[in-house]
Amino acid sequence: MAEWSQLPRELVDLISTQLLSETDLQRFRSVCSSWRSSVQPLNSRFPILPNAGISDTTWGFYLSKRTIFRLSLPHGNNNWLIKVERDNPLKTHFMNPLTGSEFLTPLPDFPRSLNLLNFRLQELAQEYALQYICYRPNANSIGDSVSLYMEKVAFCAHAFLLLTIHVSGKLAVLRNGERRWTIINDLPSPYDDVVYFGGQFYAVDSTGRTVAVDVNNASVEVVAGSVFGGDKKFLVESDGELFMVDKYLSVGPDNEMDYDDENYEFYEDFDCFMSERTVKLVVYKLEKEGEEWRWVEVKSLGDRMLFLGDNCGFSASALEFPGCKGNCVFFTGQNREDDGLVKSRGVGVFDLESGSIGAVANDSGYSQLFWPPPRWLHSDPLNLEDGLDHLNI
Repeated sequence: MAEWSQLPRELVDLISTQLLSETDLQRFRSVCSSWRSSVQPLNSRFPILPNAGISDTTWGFYLSKRTIFRLSLPHGNNNWLIKVERDNPLKTHFMNPLTGSEFLTPLPDFPRSLNLLNFRLQELAQEYALQYICYRPNANSIGDSVSLYMEKVAFCAHAFLLLTIHVSGKLAVLRNGERRWTIINDLPSPYDDVVYFGGQFYAVDSTGRTVAVDVNNASVEVVAGSVFGGDKKFLVESDGELFMVDKYLSVGPDNEMDYDDENYEFYEDFDCFMSERTVKLVVYKLEKEGEEWRWVEVKSLGDRMLFLGDNCGFSASALEFPGCKGNCVFFTGQNREDDGLVKSRGVGVFDLESGSIGAVANDSGYSQLFWPPPRWLHSDPLNLEDGLDHLNI
């Protein structure tokens, strides 16, 4: 340890500037006291954001940050995906990496105190979500908040710039220090997704038309033309490249429901009958041909796995998850019924090679990705009893 602490201060400072994730900075600061004093911890608390120009139903917004990790337990080959939210330093929430729902009860044999420095840990993505604030915060609290604002949020941390989608389908921008959102009046079709990629904001509309967004001037420039076909477009970065996933939806009944049953009442199950089901996914990659960019359909992702979450898209290599294979896309599925009482979001998987699509099964290698498992993935929910008291990071 002594030789590390003797590194010249200018070299330590140079190394610290190359660390982009909060996890890497925390590990850097844990090496020795001199390294810890050279870099200040990141401030994960954000100021209260205004609602002016984007909503009339709340006092303001709270920006929530979540980090998605690949976690490996000690002395084992299994790897899991977890989403961690630590907006409040005294509370840590484990969340489903795709749906964002909180896991209240991890596996019973998991330690009650978890120090992430003792694990193999890889940060895969950071996501941000706007939450309505229910009442005016006081000096000691940010107030209660609720995640009702469901549009994607793209965030540039070093300049504090936000890009999201207004309820009208237009793009909305908030710049550092401003007290009002700016709506960009560009709307050939409603926008589906936004992303911050390669130092630039991008947005895609429902036709696949993709624009680069200049948040400072509140303007857009068309990058790639439309790709007609599906019902919902998603943007996701993978291995330094930008992909778009086109999701095809079908509105209709669950195939497992028995409509010939004499006791079946159509109107009682109308919500199930009208539920959306994902029936097809098509993947595109943004490629440059000559002087122009366009979306090119991708037939294979190699070892890559794409994940389409409610609040962000991210990717990982299947080589880092034993029992899984690449060339697939995970997505949030339709609602499921647990014991006929509680509805929960499922997770589906699309295999590009075979073209097959379906729910993640209990006995598949894919189900091991999600830790702690959603209740509908666990064979014995009664064993999920003890929660974690705290998380040491």
